Amino acid sequence: MLKDCALMPILATALLFVGSSANATQGAVTAGPATRSERLKALPPLASPTLAVPEDSQLAFHYDAVGVQVYTCQATKTGYAWTFQAPEAKLFDRRGQLVLEHYAGPTWESVSDHSKVVAKKVAEFSARADAIPELLLQVTSHEGQGALAHVTYIQRLHTTGGVAPAVGCDQSHDGAAARVDYTATYTFSRPKSHGK
Repeated sequence: MLKDCALMPILATALLFVGSSANATQGAVTAGPATRSERLKALPPLASPTLAVPEDSQLAFHYDAVGVQVYTCQATKTGYAWTFQAPEAKLFDRRGQLVLEHYAGPTWESVSDHSKVVAKKVAEFSARADAIPELLLQVTSHEGQGALAHVTYIQRLHTTGGVAPAVGCDQSHDGAAARVDYTATYTFSRPKSHGK
């Protein structure tokens, strides 16, 4: 469902590494200071100030995500509608290595050390009608002592796709699932007290 040609390099990278389990499990979540600095400078400005992390936080790292938003056709008070269930995405570093997996919770898990975080939405901003909103999320729980151990805020930025289908949900499709392609950039911030 992604039609934007600009997304092809991201999708090609994703397909290459998702198809290779050996390569997909070798990515490291952290990078050297020079590499990290270059990546942080590459981020465009926020679409809305409501998505900014608190001033006592700093950006630690960010990754490009390719995946799907999963919806189920369900009965509501006003009829049948596609209802969001969960994300399913893989996050890649700038070298194309798989570093995190994103799934229900919403949860982010490191593939190298299996540290995890679960977060809740704090703010959202719809930059495009044909894309899911950009989000600011606050971490509510941590698991493990790895790369995600000190992450306190997550931003979902520069989204494309992922919007629930406009048609196809009625009584005859009750319980049907729709998996809608999306891409995004996820940023991970931690308190400044933990250093760079």
